[in-house]
Amino acid sequence: MARILTLTLNPALDLTLRLERLEPGQVNRSLEQASHAAGKGLNVAQVLADLGHGLTVAGFLGADNAEAFEALFARRGFVDAFVRVPGETRSNIKLAEADGRITDINGPGPLVSAMAQVELMLRLDALVPGQDLVVVAGSLPRGVEPQSFTDLINRIQGHGLKVALDTSGEALRAGLLATPWLIKPNVEELEALCERDLSSPAAQRQEAGLLRARGIEHVVISQGADGVSWFGPEIDLHARPPRVRVASTVGAGDSLLAGMVHGLASGWAADRTLRLATATAAQAVTQVGFGIRDLAELQQLEAAVSLTAQPEQQEVSR
Repeated sequence: MARILTLTLNPALDLTLRLERLEPGQVNRSLEQASHAAGKGLNVAQVLADLGHGLTVAGFLGADNAEAFEALFARRGFVDAFVRVPGETRSNIKLAEADGRITDINGPGPLVSAMAQVELMLRLDALVPGQDLVVVAGSLPRGVEPQSFTDLINRIQGHGLKVALDTSGEALRAGLLATPWLIKPNVEELEALCERDLSSPAAQRQEAGLLRARGIEHVVISQGADGVSWFGPEIDLHARPPRVRVASTVGAGDSLLAGMVHGLASGWAADRTLRLATATAAQAVTQVGFGIRDLAELQQLEAAVSLTAQPEQQEVSR
């Protein structure tokens, strides 16, 4: 299996509260709660670990509340390359309603100094040559400017490694300037970037073509329950997940990205890769927390994924 580095610049302690229905302005009582050391890159890392890969994790952690993250790293066997910075890692609150709606309240996170950013760069210079692939995922913490983010990805790729990127807003815009190997925005994030409607497959294909013309090899666009579209070298596929009972949509996109990285790193065919990635995301929404908890269930979901060469070509056989 591959040696993979995931970079999470702005991790979070996620507190997920499940409730029947959120009543704004009222006293709401949760049905249950769960807390996790999280962040997009760390979520991806947990799924990749369950798929058999060796993980190194890096980014910035607040020194004042690093214990939950350190416990996760020890439990999962991750190599810890995080730079500790003064203050607390942010806390994010997820309000998960019975109908599947999620309300996010995300904290700001610590202020990352220029010195800490230099330290991370130096650590990456030492770590990256020993990796097979790098995943950069999540938002930018305070103190990290978009241009610095571009420089960071360029520096990683300067070592000859492929970078899979999953972020949004100005971070996505900055990341694209470094021409990563793979990007995985959801359709809303890509619409915000290009400032036009991408609800149709034709519009998505056109936008993906523009991105691929810039040198981005794989464009993966997630659309929640409507599935995922993948545009790559001789790849034009759409996958629709099976219907499942939704517990929380938190981490679904991270699980999708992990499945994509796993298939590509393993040299799988495109249809097999996308089918697994879609099933991994479908399983993720049935649980609170991150990782693959039931391989037999994952295989059943994988068999139920509908895969189509879009939009004119015939369906790919299961």
